Amino acid sequence: MAQYSRLEVIKTMEETGLVPLFYHHDITVCKNVVKACYDGGARLLEFVARGDFAHEVFAELITYSISELPGMILGVGSVTDAAAASLYMQMGANFIVTPVFRKDIAKVCNRRKVLWSAGCGSLSEIAKAEELGCEIVKLFPGEVYGPKFVKGIKGPQPWTSIMPTGGVSPTHENLSSWFMAGVTCVGMGSQLITKEFVNDKKFKSLKEKVEHTMGIIKNIKTNEV
Repeated sequence: MAQYSRLEVIKTMEETGLVPLFYHHDITVCKNVVKACYDGGARLLEFVARGDFAHEVFAELITYSISELPGMILGVGSVTDAAAASLYMQMGANFIVTPVFRKDIAKVCNRRKVLWSAGCGSLSEIAKAEELGCEIVKLFPGEVYGPKFVKGIKGPQPWTSIMPTGGVSPTHENLSSWFMAGVTCVGMGSQLITKEFVNDKKFKSLKEKVEHTMGIIKNIKTNEV
């Protein structure tokens, strides 16, 4: 079962502002990536469940995280049905992220009081997700909508918490545009955890990039938002 309550996950998302996304079929690579993100200051990671037998990799990864990385909160993304959400929650997933809005996933996550973040692309979808208990909405794909969309949503619904995924890069200009528009946190995959870092096993460089990105976000949240 989840090691962290949905309130603890939300608080960590709000405080750190960053959710790295990653998937690899090799558990050794996954462990190194999670450790690099952890050492760089990240306290959340979304394991993107897109490969065959991904659940087996996640089961070993979260066991490692609980044992070796205190305070690291692992969740699972790209979840598309309630059965998969239930499976990953049984393995200890602390949050569930979906590319689309699914009522069946909302029900099973709410039953276990696990945070779920629904992929939404309109104000109507966002409102429906929030009616079913979605605390932080995933804006996906983020590059299609952009910061202006977030600002537009926050006008009539200032209570809405948004996490864009896609179209987010680890630069001050990009991150500032998102946070100034009002996002709660950002999801970042290959722009942060690049193929070069993974393929060439440059995990120290990944740690430094995560650390630098966290510093940018902290500066923006402290001085500009």
